[in-house]
Amino acid sequence: MNDQYTGPGGHNGNGRSLPLVRESREDLSFSVNREVFVSREIFEREQRAVFDRCWVYVGHASEVRNPGDFKTRHIAGRPVIFCRDRDGQVRGLINACRHRGSIVCREREGNARNFYCMYHGWTYNTDGTLRNVPGEESYPASFDKSAMGLMGVPRFESYKDFYFANFDRDAIDLETYLAGAKAYIDLVVEQSPSGRMEIISGMQEYDIKANWKLLVENSVDDYHLVATHATWLNYMRNSGVNMTPPKGSGLLLPTKGLGKDLGNGHLTTDNPNYRGRPVARWISVYGEDAKADIDAVRAELVVRLGEARAARIADTNRNLAIFPNLVINDGSSVTVRNFTPVGPDLMHVTAWALGPMEETEAQRARRLHAFLTFYGPGGFATPDDVAALENAQAGYASWREVPWNDLSRGMGKNDEQTNTDEEHLRVFWRRWNELMEARA
Repeated sequence: MNDQYTGPGGHNGNGRSLPLVRESREDLSFSVNREVFVSREIFEREQRAVFDRCWVYVGHASEVRNPGDFKTRHIAGRPVIFCRDRDGQVRGLINACRHRGSIVCREREGNARNFYCMYHGWTYNTDGTLRNVPGEESYPASFDKSAMGLMGVPRFESYKDFYFANFDRDAIDLETYLAGAKAYIDLVVEQSPSGRMEIISGMQEYDIKANWKLLVENSVDDYHLVATHATWLNYMRNSGVNMTPPKGSGLLLPTKGLGKDLGNGHLTTDNPNYRGRPVARWISVYGEDAKADIDAVRAELVVRLGEARAARIADTNRNLAIFPNLVINDGSSVTVRNFTPVGPDLMHVTAWALGPMEETEAQRARRLHAFLTFYGPGGFATPDDVAALENAQAGYASWREVPWNDLSRGMGKNDEQTNTDEEHLRVFWRRWNELMEARA
């Protein structure tokens, strides 16, 4: 077998080294070593190789709308304060006191005039500068208060109000890193007449007892819909949607969606809309009462962007995965989903609904209904997906005896890769493996 991508090496039951990812162009095969989902050593290595080198999502500007607003988060294993300072600048500050390292801001969110360390009382302004040191007169002349502010995240940049951090000072800039993903973020932002989207108050949080990389796969894997989400498909049929693929088409779903490589490990599905969405022509899941309002929203898109661009926004949907661990689902609602690795077999997931600031109460209600109905903790999709991922993780206890996952679907095709092929999943794994090899 001609293995084009061989990683730093896992192990089989006989102690021999195995590649983590292997691909053969000759045999048209692609497989992932199941050890990558269970190994503590690989988990620790990818924290350095992947999360210390890539741009990792922090938050959306609308979450810290006013001066003094803050959220505390763990980003790439570090405690971070995501805040807007008194001058209105959005910042990412390392949430560790410069004196003895204690967490400075202990609340999850709020509005603060300053950040106060409960250990020795050091106080910091919202821009991170050190404001007060109790007993400052006891320090030697070499003590430089101006140099003892909270450390900023080494690299902190935004695109269209989505803020990211990078702990590699030599990393490429965010816009270059996002590559082709920018065009899909633009499709989200252009749903707002002013270009101003906002995180809707409230969020979903839950843990999945599975490796974080499985949720990357799951988020862009339309191949599993028919088997895993049969209840949702039946709901769609009962709502009047023809979910039967055209005879002889070879498709699993009613329309031909695509899977796309966007560069730097980013990938997306790009599908004709059959779900129904607040700006789509097909609206049966929203009822006839919503028709006039939805027509008005669509008419605004046409006037502002033209018929072709309006159709691109309203009549297609996509699941955008930004490497390594951010997914933006732009379909029946817009969901921003971030997942933090906790251990080889555990991740913490946070999901927010995103919508145009100009939405009316009725439009916002439809958006939240769609968000909760499909992606909510009790919705059609999320419980099924959690069960599937945890089921897979349980199966990986046999990784020594059954060492490989197969991701070869669609290899060798001459035409476009569809959303039920696995080329876009292979995009993620090639980039992951490239970074892991570089670290080895």
